[in-house]
Amino acid sequence: MLDRIRRHMANPESHHRRIASSFLLVSFFVLVGKLAGAAKEMTIAWRYGISETVDAYVFVFTLVTWPVAIWFSILTIVLVPLVAQLRVNNPEELQKFRSELLGFTIILGSFLSALVYFTFPYILNTNWMGQSVSALHLIDEFSSGLAPVALLGIVISLFSAWMLACGHHRNTLFEAIPALVLLGVLLLPSTWITEPLLWGTLSGVAFQLVALSVPLKQRGELQLPHFSFHSPAWKGFWNAIGVLAISQTLMSCTGIIDQFTAANLGPGAISTLSYSDRVLTLLLSLGAVAIGRAVLPVFSDMQARGAGDLKRTAFQWCTWMFLLGLCVILVAWPLSHWVIAILFERGEFSAMDTTSVSDVFRWGLVQVPFYFAGLVLVQLLASQQRYGVIAFFAATNLLVKILCNLIFAEWMGVAGIALATGLMYVWSTICLYIATHRVIQPINKYE
Repeated sequence: MLDRIRRHMANPESHHRRIASSFLLVSFFVLVGKLAGAAKEMTIAWRYGISETVDAYVFVFTLVTWPVAIWFSILTIVLVPLVAQLRVNNPEELQKFRSELLGFTIILGSFLSALVYFTFPYILNTNWMGQSVSALHLIDEFSSGLAPVALLGIVISLFSAWMLACGHHRNTLFEAIPALVLLGVLLLPSTWITEPLLWGTLSGVAFQLVALSVPLKQRGELQLPHFSFHSPAWKGFWNAIGVLAISQTLMSCTGIIDQFTAANLGPGAISTLSYSDRVLTLLLSLGAVAIGRAVLPVFSDMQARGAGDLKRTAFQWCTWMFLLGLCVILVAWPLSHWVIAILFERGEFSAMDTTSVSDVFRWGLVQVPFYFAGLVLVQLLASQQRYGVIAFFAATNLLVKILCNLIFAEWMGVAGIALATGLMYVWSTICLYIATHRVIQPINKYE
């Protein structure tokens, strides 16, 4: 095995070497970003603890960035294989398609920002969630103030997907910018800025957009927007985006469902889930974001050029990522209380809060190996444009998540929400493994 690893690492044409090198680079960038995010969360815990302010901010920010996350997921899955095909089959159309896609993205982002600004305060103030008067006031302020994040985030998602499609990974490093800017704002004296969470978030997202624009412009990959749909590449884009829009919307609903489930568990439940998710996201991103962004460009290139044993390569990485996830559980479970205490236990964040968050975090670890492995299988399906299969399992995931939330949140509280997510990914990974064996089997011309 060591000899095989050395041969792959010494061969510049090896697909395993390309994936491994990208994985290590992206992992480092993700680590930088998540450490910045952890520092930001530590500062929020120091200034606000588990409180209605954090509940309102997390709740509104999750809702505002929900369509942004959907858009980025769709672009990543659709744009990377599409750009790989355009480079091989029709490279002269790529620049025109970029400018038209930017124009469409700006229109979409502007619509979403206007929708958030004019409708969110009204919808949320109906108090159908049973919030207190003070919580509703905070939600109203954050809803209006964070509306521009929708437009900025939609454009950021496009620029990030462009960089990923071109095999560059600096977009992952730039994801640390919003957290670093918000961290700096929160550390300023409280009398300097009256709403540090709001203005720190807006400033951080704006700086991230500028940071992404500069390298794209330098490489000639950022054109002026065109508000038209004349490029032939739109046909392939629309064929995929309809199914994926349904798929990613359904998958992203799990986070929204968790927010509403936690909101019904009483004050502080959203904050507890949020602090746990921040630490869990650090672990998930180190493996999942890194491997997802490392394998999809390689899988797409292999598919477009008909090179290499794509299926065998994918299943090898699926196995390795599952084993990596098991290692994460073995290390993180016994250290969870200590880690939460080191990160958050200061200021308004008490020892009792540490116990609550660490309990939720432990149950959230169940998802790690299945999430890692399942992501590789999703990238395999995406590289072969099997979007219908992805959408089908996204729908079943949502049903499993809702059912598990109803059962375990009532029984275990916030920890039950975390366990429900783990069980959802257990189901998803098993189904994806069976599906990829059956669906990918007949495609022999690429193997």
